[in-house]
Amino acid sequence: MAVLDDLFFLLERKGGERYGQEPVSQVEHALQAATLAEAEGAPAGLVIAALFHDIGHLMHENEEAALGGVDMRHEACGAAFLADWFGPDIARPVRLHVEAKRYLCATEAGYFESLSPASKHSLQLQGGPLGVPEARIFAAEPHGEAAMRLRRWDDGAKIVGAQTAKLGHFRALAEALVLPDAGRRRSRL
Repeated sequence: MAVLDDLFFLLERKGGERYGQEPVSQVEHALQAATLAEAEGAPAGLVIAALFHDIGHLMHENEEAALGGVDMRHEACGAAFLADWFGPDIARPVRLHVEAKRYLCATEAGYFESLSPASKHSLQLQGGPLGVPEARIFAAEPHGEAAMRLRRWDDGAKIVGAQTAKLGHFRALAEALVLPDAGRRRSRL
C-alpha cells in the first residue's frame, strides 16, 4: 500500500536523524513508543498512533525550528495526514499528545519535573501548562485518555540503546488499520 510505503520510508530515510535535543533518533523514539504501547497491551490503533505520533516532525523541512523558538505544530500536521488514512482512533491521540503534556503539567504534581529538558523547552513553545478552562475541555475530550497514554509512552521513549521491535514488525498491524476506502487516495508525502 503506497501510503504505508511512504510512511515507513519516511521513518527509515529521515528517522535516523536526531530527535531534536533528545539522545535518540526519530526512528528509535518511534519504535520505543510503539514497543511500550504494545508491551502495555494497548489496542492496535494506539500502538500505531505511538509509532507515528511524531511523523509531523519528519514531514517538516525545518527540524531545528524549536531551537529557534518556533512551534511547527507537528502534532496537527501529522494528525491531519493520518486522519485521511487511519481515521480518528489513530489521528486524534496523535493530534492531542502535545495537549496531553500541557494537561498533565497542569493537573499532575511532579509531571513537569519528570520531563526531559528538551520536552520542557518545547512545552514553553507549545503554550505551557493548560489553564483551568482549557484543562476542563481536554478532560472531556473523548480521545483524551488515549492521548495521555500516548504522552507517557512518548516521555519514556528516549532511552539510548533500548531494545525494541523492528520497524517491519509494525507493518502488518498498520496495514490492517488503513481505512477501506484509502486505497483510492494518493499519499501527500
